[in-house]
Amino acid sequence: MKAWQLTAPKNFLLQEIPEPNEPGPGEALIRTSRMGICGTDVSCYFGRFPFFDYPRIPGHELGVEVLALGEGVMNLKIGDRCSVEPYLNCGECYACDKERGNCCENLKVFGVMTNGGLCERSLIRADKLHPSEQLSFEQLALVETLAIGCHASDRGNPKAGEHTLVIGAGPIGLATLEFNRLTQTSLSVMDMSEERLEFCRRNYGIHNLIHFRGDGSEKEKIKEITDGNFYDLVTDATGNSGSMSGALEYVAHTGRLVYVGITTSEISFPHPSLHRREVSLLASRNALPGDFPRIIELIERGIINTEPWITQHIKFGEVAEKFVETTRAENGNLKAIIEVDE
Repeated sequence: MKAWQLTAPKNFLLQEIPEPNEPGPGEALIRTSRMGICGTDVSCYFGRFPFFDYPRIPGHELGVEVLALGEGVMNLKIGDRCSVEPYLNCGECYACDKERGNCCENLKVFGVMTNGGLCERSLIRADKLHPSEQLSFEQLALVETLAIGCHASDRGNPKAGEHTLVIGAGPIGLATLEFNRLTQTSLSVMDMSEERLEFCRRNYGIHNLIHFRGDGSEKEKIKEITDGNFYDLVTDATGNSGSMSGALEYVAHTGRLVYVGITTSEISFPHPSLHRREVSLLASRNALPGDFPRIIELIERGIINTEPWITQHIKFGEVAEKFVETTRAENGNLKAIIEVDE
């Protein structure tokens, strides 16, 4: 069968690889229909992601079909359309004992630390599949992105009436925004791209939009929006060390700052800025199993509309040729979908 493999940074190779084995106990054989391209895939492509080794078959934002089931699998049936929860936790470490497999000490992410779904068929643990009878494969491929935002929002714990700011209006920032808005907070978004800010205005009705220019004007805008108090909750979804270092300056006294983006660079700020305001500093990694069925239900009920998210489709055979253009935000691209079963 065919699979796309990243053999080195910036080098995709279409390979013929062996068919997977029959599923063992607790496993499922799946067919990939759709794969979303996310920031992690882009970082892996450019050689910037710290947990990625070459060669590797990427792909963790997936809409898949169940083809066969191993012994003991009770939560699925053949033919189910599913979203993939790609966090393959060990179930035995300290974090897993606390039901926090998202930050398992031995975590292997499908498509990052192990071969993933940018191929025709693969094996995966059946407990990591979340079915839906209503959603399309494209919608199911977006569930994992939304789960990252769901968990980030839960980490920040926004409350009705609070001023909340999301920095970075890419897919993870927008996913966080989706769940912050369900708590009836007063929402603001900051980004360097006027096109992405316009996307937030047009699709979410958000008018507190802050165009980051780096000249200090954003701070004056924030004072105007919050009556000088700054934000009860700031979530930085940029993965940019400069933005993450500066985000503390937007947090109110007693506020919370959540980092959901990841960087390999150092983050720094003066300690008095943190201490004087007694800011709570939080990290958010991956998502929890319960986030997936919650998100599937919200899409099924129409509370979350995924339609505006998908701005580009590419065919399975076009991956090497067109992958780079999907990474360019200036093209107006938000989320590209690979049609694996073209």
